[in-house]
Amino acid sequence: MTKFSVVKTGGKQYIVKPEDILVVDRMPQKENEVIELETLATFDEEGKDVELGAPFLAVKTKATVLEHMKGEKLRISKFKAKVRYRRVTGFRPYLTKIQIVK
Repeated sequence: MTKFSVVKTGGKQYIVKPEDILVVDRMPQKENEVIELETLATFDEEGKDVELGAPFLAVKTKATVLEHMKGEKLRISKFKAKVRYRRVTGFRPYLTKIQIVK
């Protein structure tokens, strides 16, 4: 039976299981370093064995940093009608790819 966890990183929450690969906001750790993520809840496939934290569980989820990368370019445009105002800018977010170990 597969055990799922709800983890929190970068102000966001993700549902993960062992061997999952996630792309999250940039983390300060180096590549191939093992990190611990805050665990909010754990449950199994059928939903029978559920543990909820208040707000976190004592058990932490372990993950390995695979690589740091940049995401796809995002285009941001500003426009004001009838005044000939147009601005287009963009940016590429810094991301980190992690793999859940345990």
